[in-house]
Amino acid sequence: MKEHPRSVDEIADDYRSRREALLRALTEDVDKFYNLCDPDRENLCLYGESDGMWKVDLPEEEVPPELPEPVLGINFARDGMQRKDWIALIAVHSDAWLMAVAYYYGAKLDKDGRLKLFKQINAVPTVYETVTGKAKATGKAANGNKKRKVSGGDGPVNEPKAQASAKPLGIGRLLTEDDIGQDLKGRQAELFWPDDNLWYLIEIQSVNAKVKQARIMYTDGSTEELDLDEIIRDGHMSLITQ
Repeated sequence: MKEHPRSVDEIADDYRSRREALLRALTEDVDKFYNLCDPDRENLCLYGESDGMWKVDLPEEEVPPELPEPVLGINFARDGMQRKDWIALIAVHSDAWLMAVAYYYGAKLDKDGRLKLFKQINAVPTVYETVTGKAKATGKAANGNKKRKVSGGDGPVNEPKAQASAKPLGIGRLLTEDDIGQDLKGRQAELFWPDDNLWYLIEIQSVNAKVKQARIMYTDGSTEELDLDEIIRDGHMSLITQ
């Protein structure tokens, strides 16, 4: 039997894995998810697993359950609401469940540990923010009509409507040469855009260590290929501490 995560970093990793699973169910796999939630079936729940997989299933029969349970009966409201509103409602309940699981695991953390855990969780957009597109930048970045030039890429790309701030969150460190490797995959970070003087929240999706390039995703779902040599040289990426 797999041991429960105990440290702040282990719990935060578990949170991110479950969050990615739920996001996949509500975005990439949404048609499959929708069809599984047949209102004629019994009470169903959406689970995000620690291995990054999701499932629609009946609630646990064990009382009390090993972990906090997600909201019950998500299938019953499916045909009584607009599809996008139903998905958004499930996203809200999914965020509540993710927090419940994280702080169930973190029940024995001290005050500083709980604060550190919250900062790591709060550094990424919620499922609801991502699914509904509400995780957007403020100010000039939200206009979405400027360009960002990336050396070594295929030219300028559209500026994303993504979560941004004038200063880094203060819970990370600058990317270095030693960081380039497969361990970067799945890490949360902040990417600086000098033209805007803003830091954008990103997730590193893949890394090619040989050519020192990475594919990243902004909080609005848009992606970009980065030249890591340039990013490191200019100090334009801050890895969020795990």
